[in-house]
Amino acid sequence: MSEPEYPQPVKLIVAALWREAEALDAARGRMAAAWGPIDFEGADHPFDATDYYEREMGPGLLRRLLAFERLIAPEQIAAVKLRAREIEGELARGARRSVNLDAGYLDHNKLVLASLKRGPQKIHLGGGVWADMVCLYRKGGFLTFEWTFADFKDGRYAGDLLRIREGYKAALRARSPE
Repeated sequence: MSEPEYPQPVKLIVAALWREAEALDAARGRMAAAWGPIDFEGADHPFDATDYYEREMGPGLLRRLLAFERLIAPEQIAAVKLRAREIEGELARGARRSVNLDAGYLDHNKLVLASLKRGPQKIHLGGGVWADMVCLYRKGGFLTFEWTFADFKDGRYAGDLLRIREGYKAALRARSPE
């Protein structure tokens, strides 16, 4: 009979979407209070592959990837997503969000984002939170799927994801006794 195999901890990431720098700064403070120090911040990228959030958040949106120093158990991502939703609500102006925080994790093999929306490729984690595998790491790069968000699919975050993955591997090495 097989014994359960438990996963290694994973690197918590957030793909933050915003328009006004003050909103991102406020979100960064709340995220750090909830999940610990941020150890990686990628470049700002125009969020121009879709206008999906423009009606709610306005034009000229930017997206930045952030990663956190502390590794988490992958099953914690559902609670992280729900806290990210609370932070969005705390910073909202009425019914309009000033930030959108797509929480997820990266491990050796993949990038998973948590979602509050179901989809045919998504797996329910509990509490209305779904796991969406966005990218798969193979042969030195990240491969995407037909359902991968257009801005992830076009490769604009590829360098950031590789740097986050290197930081993740270093954090795992630092945890392991030699």
